[in-house]
Amino acid sequence: MSGVEEVDERVSVNFLKHKMAKFAKERDWDHFHTPRNLLLALVGEVGEVSEIFQWKGEVPKGLPDWKEEERIHLGEELSDVLLYLVRLADMCGIDLGKAALRKLQLNAIKYKASNKYTQHP
Repeated sequence: MSGVEEVDERVSVNFLKHKMAKFAKERDWDHFHTPRNLLLALVGEVGEVSEIFQWKGEVPKGLPDWKEEERIHLGEELSDVLLYLVRLADMCGIDLGKAALRKLQLNAIKYKASNKYTQHP
């Protein structure tokens, strides 16, 4: 199966955190995974996602006009962003899942559901 393991469709942030920690430890990369280095790597990966969209103009939801190779490439780059973000949070001692839920609660207070927004917040 090409080295990619099958996973449950409900992958948790905690699962990814542990997988990333194991991956880094097996390669003796922990000393490279400082918050600064991980942040710079994350920014680089976000740049790679940006490059994919750079000349496409507005893209409809679901990417209906994209080739399968483009979708796979986007998935790989988005995965790099996610994995670096999870690792960065771990190295900073942040429980990313809890922080994200807290942020959603704060946003719900700030942006009331009953309001109709005609511009980006």
